[in-house]
Amino acid sequence: MSKQLLIYKTAVPLSAERHRDWSVRLTDDFGFASEINSVPLLAAEFAAAAADLPIIFAGDNDSIVPVALLGFGLEENLMIDSEGHWRQGYVPAFLRRYPFVFSESEDRSTLTLCIDEEFSGLNTDGRGERLFDSEGNRTQFLENALAFASQYQSQFNRTRSFCERLVRLNLLKPAQARRSSADGKAITVGGFSVIDRERLKSVPDSELREMFDTDELELVFLHLHSLGNVQKLARLVPSGAQDDTPGLEAVDELEEPVAADS
Repeated sequence: MSKQLLIYKTAVPLSAERHRDWSVRLTDDFGFASEINSVPLLAAEFAAAAADLPIIFAGDNDSIVPVALLGFGLEENLMIDSEGHWRQGYVPAFLRRYPFVFSESEDRSTLTLCIDEEFSGLNTDGRGERLFDSEGNRTQFLENALAFASQYQSQFNRTRSFCERLVRLNLLKPAQARRSSADGKAITVGGFSVIDRERLKSVPDSELREMFDTDELELVFLHLHSLGNVQKLARLVPSGAQDDTPGLEAVDELEEPVAADS
């Protein structure tokens, strides 16, 4: 299981029998994600996320997914402060849907809504929003959570198709982001890819037309534009913790970098 999915410590299917008397008290505490350096992004989020966060691609072959880079170290999330608050800018939907998540069957034919039973806001004291009413029916709060999770899953499938095209057209190249600490030690995050501008120029006109019609070409340029946010992210490093300008560079091979979660 990836580090990202470990934000769900005990995800179990929601049911009126098990969770009838349970309530959810939501807060602005993102402490549950304070030790992950990236989170998945949906294609529909690119426009909003590109203004604040570097968008990169993690995984390989048929498991490529776009992610927002949040830190340079293995357990460094610069977007969350010491009190668990999101510092600034766009909050990815992956985090906003917590503690809910869909579980997908192996053949992708069945989806089951689950909840992390170790979420700190889950309780049987009536604090927050009830999941089920006294008769065991879903409350409006749970219906809204289900709708959000359903929209997320639908957009996930569109995002998967986009990534499959990038792989098929061989448009991705390995890259790494780096910064140096005040004592001169290199802190590098790698194991991810970015779109190769030169390869993009060689894509056949018919493919480019199809990418334009499906808005995938816009996603490409939003991704490329977002890479400038590496420097913006690094400005959140505590004062004195680094001594040079951070950057993102293409590499032929990664030399034991810290991997972005996938």
